[in-house]
Amino acid sequence: MSDPLGKLSPRQRALLDIWLPGVQVVKDHSWGIVETTVLEILQGGRRLIMKAGGAADHHIARELRAHREWLTPWTDRGRAPSLVHGDVDAKLLVTTYLPGELVTGADPDVFRQAGELLALLHGRPAGTDDYERRENAKCLKLLDGPHRIAPAMVDRLRALITGWPTAPEPVVPTHGDWQPRNWLIHEGVVSVIDFGRAALRPAYTDLSRLAAQDFRDDPTLETAFFEGYGSDPRPAGGWDRGRMREAIGTACWAYVQGIDDFEAQGHRMIAEALPEDFS
Repeated sequence: MSDPLGKLSPRQRALLDIWLPGVQVVKDHSWGIVETTVLEILQGGRRLIMKAGGAADHHIARELRAHREWLTPWTDRGRAPSLVHGDVDAKLLVTTYLPGELVTGADPDVFRQAGELLALLHGRPAGTDDYERRENAKCLKLLDGPHRIAPAMVDRLRALITGWPTAPEPVVPTHGDWQPRNWLIHEGVVSVIDFGRAALRPAYTDLSRLAAQDFRDDPTLETAFFEGYGSDPRPAGGWDRGRMREAIGTACWAYVQGIDDFEAQGHRMIAEALPEDFS
């Protein structure tokens, strides 16, 4: 059996030996889709989580920023792991281990707790940001790249995006991948993991994936979520634009990764996000 630590770069391995001499690997949690190694480790009786990014990784830097600047509303309550060690340049971090299992199924109480947790994170205003202009440009770049979106649809999407506003938007800390696969449940309590997409964005962006999947399949989960969150942060115009950006990103990313079912979801999301009066 190969050594999971063998996937680390020499610099990452050297840092890990300094931080945690004699560390043992308990389990490899890496997904194998992106170039991030995620290991459950044991050192001196402590169970920890280590994440190491590859050469092109940009998720570790985001995750470290989230730990250092935004996560105290969760870590103070024991609802997210705490940072133990981190190095941005080496693309390496170590956090505390949280017990629990990834959320599966459709439990309204889990979604209510998830709403409460997200409201804590979003309750930290961070000014305004050039988000709209930047995200519009990203969408147009994605449409220039590899995908299987029909040419006629690409033309429609380009016309739509170029007409969108570009004014600065209020932003807050966001998780960036807010969905059950990043929630743990332990003894009935929900906690949060994986901050590799964390960034300052409009609050509504954290609801895109729930709306495309869980809320769509079971409206009672949406009701429970907003009971926990306390309000609905989805402005009509911004929410519609966010849904389309998420749809385009899903279809393009999944095509490049060769994940056919997720790509199909992206194409469905595009069709559902198109304005009824747009031609």
